[in-house]
Amino acid sequence: METSELLKKVRRIEIKTRGLSRNIFAGQYHSAFKGRGMAFSEVREYQYGDDIRDIDWNVTARYIRPYVKVFEEERELTVMLMIDVSGSRDFGSVNVMKKEIITEIAATLAFSAIQNNDKIGVLFFSDKIEKFIPPQKGKKHILYIIRELIDFKPDNTKTDISLVLKYLTNAIKKRCTAFLISDFIDKGGFKDALTIANRKHDVVAIQVYDQRETELPSVGLMKVKDAETGAERWIDSSSAKVRSAFSEWWNTRQNEMNNAFKKCRVDSVSVRTDEDYVKALIALFEKRN
Repeated sequence: METSELLKKVRRIEIKTRGLSRNIFAGQYHSAFKGRGMAFSEVREYQYGDDIRDIDWNVTARYIRPYVKVFEEERELTVMLMIDVSGSRDFGSVNVMKKEIITEIAATLAFSAIQNNDKIGVLFFSDKIEKFIPPQKGKKHILYIIRELIDFKPDNTKTDISLVLKYLTNAIKKRCTAFLISDFIDKGGFKDALTIANRKHDVVAIQVYDQRETELPSVGLMKVKDAETGAERWIDSSSAKVRSAFSEWWNTRQNEMNNAFKKCRVDSVSVRTDEDYVKALIALFEKRN
C-alpha cells in the first residue's frame, strides 16, 4: 500500500475509533477492566483490627513492634491485543472483510486503553508469532499500531491459537488484560493453553466471523478454497444435504468454541461482519460489570 493511501486509512480509522472510545466506551472500559489489584504503598504501625496477614515481619523485627503493609488499588493496566493475521481473515461477503472489522475493534480498544492511561502492546500471530509490539503508552504508539493493523503482511497463512496463548503466558511477566481477536478457525485445540493463560492473565475472546461462513447459498456448483491451506474443491450448493452438513459443521464448531470459553471462564463475544460491533463490545463490557 502506498504511503499516502496508508496515512489516509490510518487517519480515517483514528477519527472513527477514537471518537467511539471517547464517547461510548470511556466509562464502561474503565469499570470493566480494572487494574491488577492491590499494589504495595507503604508501611505503618499495626492498629487494632488490622489483618495480621499484612504484617511486615522484617520491619516489625527491626523496630521491635508490629508494622503492617499498606496497599492501594493499582489502576494502570497493561493491555495486549492478540491479533489473528492468518489467511482466513481475508474474507467478507458484505463489502467488508473480517480483517477490517478486526482492525477497527483493535483500534477502538487501543484508544480506550490510552485514554485510561494504560499501556498497550500487540501480538500478531498465524501459526507462528509474526510480530510482537511491546506495551507502551501514547498517541504515537497507537498510530504505529493502527498502521501495522492495516498494512501488516504475515509470512504464514495458517492458525495456531494455542501457540500465541503459550507465548503470552511465557513472555508477558506481569498480569495483563489480553484481547484475543480471531475468527477462531483453528484445526487444533486451544482449551488447555487458554486455561493456563487465563490463570495468569485476564483473557477476553472476540470472535469476528462472516455470515457466509455459517450457511451456504443455493447457487449450484461452487469452487471453494481454504484460505489457510490453499486447497480447492467443488461442491454442489443446490444439494440440501450439502447445505445441511455445512450448517451442522458451523454449529458444532461454535458450540465447541463457546464451551471452551465457558470452561476456561473467559469472557467472550461474537461479532458478525455485517453487524454493529459497537453493540457487541458494549454487551461485553456490561457482562464484566
